[in-house]
Amino acid sequence: MQATIPKETPVNSQQIWAEYEDVDLVKASQDGILAAFDELIQRYQQRVYATVYHMTSSHEDADDLTQESFIKAYKALKRFKGESSFYTWIYRIAVNRTINFLKQRKRKSYHMSLNDMDMQVENHADLLMFISDNTPRRDVRLNELQEKMNEAMQKLSETHRLTVTLHDVQGMSHEEIGKIMDCNTGTVRSRLFYARQQLQALLSEYLS
Repeated sequence: MQATIPKETPVNSQQIWAEYEDVDLVKASQDGILAAFDELIQRYQQRVYATVYHMTSSHEDADDLTQESFIKAYKALKRFKGESSFYTWIYRIAVNRTINFLKQRKRKSYHMSLNDMDMQVENHADLLMFISDNTPRRDVRLNELQEKMNEAMQKLSETHRLTVTLHDVQGMSHEEIGKIMDCNTGTVRSRLFYARQQLQALLSEYLS
């Protein structure tokens, strides 16, 4: 899952970039030093990939979209003015590409791992109560709930699914999500509330 960057200048393998701040890496990258951009890729590709994967439910699509996002960022780097952090900027690129991809794809599927489900239930008291007992039935309940959660997530719009993914899975703040999705925190809270209400309604028979 390594983004392929056009090799316009050779990578200086002797330069140690890990200690540099993002702003310094961006400036060096704009000056054509690929090793600096490689460090930015190393810092953020896993988190970008995880978000894209939770949106697409496909490792192959997540690989492609993550790589495409970093390539697009590299090509547009000269126009990056630093008005936001690189972290926010690359996420916004990846999110926009993923939403466009999902809109073009007729069939939609969403998969959430059991680990992600455990992260989700911490934010939902009803779900936590549903699987809280330490009995063999817990695994059965988790499997049932995961299947129903996947089905419910498919019924959310791309925007609401993304909001839930960024907040409940990636653990981002309302402010971070607002910057990535280019909206204010009130809109983020509203979307998150609506998405959770929809999920709770869709899962009501399993929470009663």
